[in-house]
Amino acid sequence: MASGNTVLMRLVASAYSIAQKAGMIVRRVIAEGDLGIVEKTCATDLQTKADRLAQMSICSSLARKFPKLTIIGEEDLPSEEVDQELIEDSQWEEILKQPCPSQYSSIKEEDLVVWVDPLDGTKEYTEGLLDNVTVLIGIAYEGKAIAGVINQPYYNYENNEKQQLREHRNEAKAGPDAVLGRTIWGVLGLGAFGFQLKEVPAGKHIITTTRSHSNKLVTDCVTAMNPDAVLRVGGAGNKIIQLIEGKASAYVFASPGCKKWDTCAPEVILHAVGGKLTDIHGNVLQYHKDA
Repeated sequence: MASGNTVLMRLVASAYSIAQKAGMIVRRVIAEGDLGIVEKTCATDLQTKADRLAQMSICSSLARKFPKLTIIGEEDLPSEEVDQELIEDSQWEEILKQPCPSQYSSIKEEDLVVWVDPLDGTKEYTEGLLDNVTVLIGIAYEGKAIAGVINQPYYNYENNEKQQLREHRNEAKAGPDAVLGRTIWGVLGLGAFGFQLKEVPAGKHIITTTRSHSNKLVTDCVTAMNPDAVLRVGGAGNKIIQLIEGKASAYVFASPGCKKWDTCAPEVILHAVGGKLTDIHGNVLQYHKDA
């Protein structure tokens, strides 16, 4: 069945373009210099102007195109008229050329739940650790994460800064790798795209875990795994990307705190390449709208 005719592939194609727009918003807020930071529950639980604008953009853009979707975003925002410039209505055509996995070809719009984290790694964003930041749009069906899009607004930003420095000195420009930002996407049964899958070096056992939300249980669980190295970074999306790109062998966060919008999109990418994400007891995660 041509993917252009299926709700799922049209939704993923839209989510790709919408996530790219959100990534641009995240970059623009920093460039303008006013992050508009507010504390939600504590000093490590922050919300910025970028969180708010990106969520408005994602949720409003999706709702306009797919009015029967259930969309759940991280930020608790008042309902208000959304500025037209925040709306993205294009679709990523390359995705529409892909075949929809047969088990999802007859899914209806109202059967899908979309989990949105407009800016995963907010604390790191406020501290300038920009490569930790992602935009997450996860799509669930019958409680299972089946498709996801991850935008990294600042992917390659170190290369980009080096390129700007070279241009300032009138030296040769950096190569095409210095393009800022990228978008990864995946659908179960089809695969995951937009990155180079890599394995951790043979014989190495490297754990990635939280940078700003640690406690004794998390530390004990990491220590019990007897790792060769421990990476402490921000953002659930960022940590899953470390797994698929061979920087870490496992992501351990044995503590309450992760939410469905943190894990839905990254889980799909991980599962599409043969990885696994579970709770502390080994149970699969549930993504029903009331889970």
